[in-house]
Amino acid sequence: MRVPRLILVAVGTCGLTAAAVAAVGPAPGVSGSVSAGSVSPGLSALATVTVQPGVIRLGRAQSGPPTTADCEKAYKVACYKPGQIQQAYHLPAVYASGVTGKGATIVIVDSYGSPTIKGDLSVFDKTFGLPAPPSFRIIQPAGKVPAYNPNNSDMVGWAGETTLDVEYAHTVAPGANLLLVETPVSETEGVHGFPQIVRAEEYVLNHHLGDVISQSFSATEQTFPDSSAVQALRGAYQLADKDKVTVLTASGDSGAADVGLDESTYDLVPVTSWPDSDPLVTGVGGTQLHFNSAGQPTAPTVWNDTYDKTANEFAEGNAGPNPLAGGGGKSVFFTRPSYQNGVRNVVGDRRGVPDISMSAACNGSVDTYSTYGGAPAGWSPSCGTSEATPLFAGIVALADQVAGHSLGLINPALYQLSAWHAPGITDVTSGNDTVSFEQGGHEHTVRGFTAAPGYDLASGVGTVNAEYFVRELAFLAGH
Repeated sequence: MRVPRLILVAVGTCGLTAAAVAAVGPAPGVSGSVSAGSVSPGLSALATVTVQPGVIRLGRAQSGPPTTADCEKAYKVACYKPGQIQQAYHLPAVYASGVTGKGATIVIVDSYGSPTIKGDLSVFDKTFGLPAPPSFRIIQPAGKVPAYNPNNSDMVGWAGETTLDVEYAHTVAPGANLLLVETPVSETEGVHGFPQIVRAEEYVLNHHLGDVISQSFSATEQTFPDSSAVQALRGAYQLADKDKVTVLTASGDSGAADVGLDESTYDLVPVTSWPDSDPLVTGVGGTQLHFNSAGQPTAPTVWNDTYDKTANEFAEGNAGPNPLAGGGGKSVFFTRPSYQNGVRNVVGDRRGVPDISMSAACNGSVDTYSTYGGAPAGWSPSCGTSEATPLFAGIVALADQVAGHSLGLINPALYQLSAWHAPGITDVTSGNDTVSFEQGGHEHTVRGFTAAPGYDLASGVGTVNAEYFVRELAFLAGH
C-alpha cells in the first residue's frame, strides 16, 4: 500500500494518496470464525487506523486527454486511453460476441465520493465513444456524506479515487450497471471510516444490490493491535461469500514495504496488507503494460517504478527512489487457504497475495477526467493498484454476464486455471516488488519477491487475456 497521506494536487505538481485498513480473521479451513453481519465488537480499537484512498493522481490537468506520445514527450512516461486498455486485454473480441457486462452490477465503495462524478463520467464517455452505463446510482447507506469541501485534502483525495474507480470499471464493462457507495468519514467526530464501509457493504449485500465489489484501499496488517480488534470487520466478506458476491481489493502501491501507524515511515522488512490478504477477497496486484511500435500489446511485467527516475519525477516530484510498486507478500494473520495448496512451495503455510494483477504503472498511467474542486479540472493521468482493481472488477462483470449470475469467491477458479495453463491466464515472468527509499537519513531497501513461471508473490497467477479468460472464469467459477 502507499503511505496514508495526501499530497494535494496542483498545477505542475503531483498527488499521491494511500490507503489504510487492515484486519485479521480466519480463512476457509482456518480455525475460528466471525458471524456474518457483526460489526460492533472491537471497533473502538480501530481509532488509530484511518481509511484513505489509494489512487496516485498525477496532477498536470489539461483540456484534452493526452495521448501516449503527448505524455512521452512532455513527461517521459507513457499514458493510455481507454481503447488502449481494452486492446491490452483483448476486450474488443469479447464485446464483438455481445458480452459487455449487461445485467451485472459493479459496486464501487469510496468514502465521500465525488460531487461531479456523474457529469465527469458523461464527458469521459462522450470523449472516448463509450456508451453511458445502463444504470448509475449513488447511495449513502451508512449515513449522509458531509457537504464537499475543496479545502479538505481527504475529500479531494477520495474524489480522485472515485473518478478513477468509476471511469475504468466502466471502460472494461461498458454494459454493466454502476453502484457507487459513498460513506461518511469524519475525522472531527472521531470516526475513521472502516466501520461505515463495513456497514455500507452489508447494506448492499443484504439488499442484493450488486455482483462484484471493488475496493481500492488497504492497510498494513501490522498496524492493528491484535486479531480480536478487527475480526468483526470480516462480516461483510463472509456475507459476500455466502451470497456469491465477488469482492476485490487493491494490494497497495508500496511494493514489499508498507507504512506504520505513524503514517510516514515504512517497515524495513517485507509486510503485506488487508483486506487483500483476506482469503475471502481477491487481492489485485499491479503490472506494467507494454506495446510494440505497431501499437500491439506485448508481454506485461510486474509494476515497479521505484527505480525509474522519470516516473519518480512524474509521480513524486523528485528523482527517487520512492516505493512505487504493486504490493505482495505473505500474511501474518491468515494461514494458507485450501485454494493455494497447489502453490505451497511459494506461500508456505501463509496466505499469499496478490492473486492476480492488472495495469497499475505510473509509467503507463491512464487518462481520467474530473472537475471536482480542490484539484485542477480537466484530464489528468492516474495510476496504482487503485486502477488495477476496478479494471478487474469490469472483467468479473463480463464473466457474470456470461454465467448469468454472480460468481462469488473466484480465487479457487483462478488457481485452477493457472494450474491448467489456461489460455486466459497470461503469466507474468519478469519484474519484482523490491523497493528503496530514504528514511532516517539513510537509504533502505526492502527486498521483495520476483516474478517467475506460475504463481508468484509479485504478480499472483499473472494477468488476463479476456478473450479466453471471461468464458473460462464464467464456466469454472459458475460451477
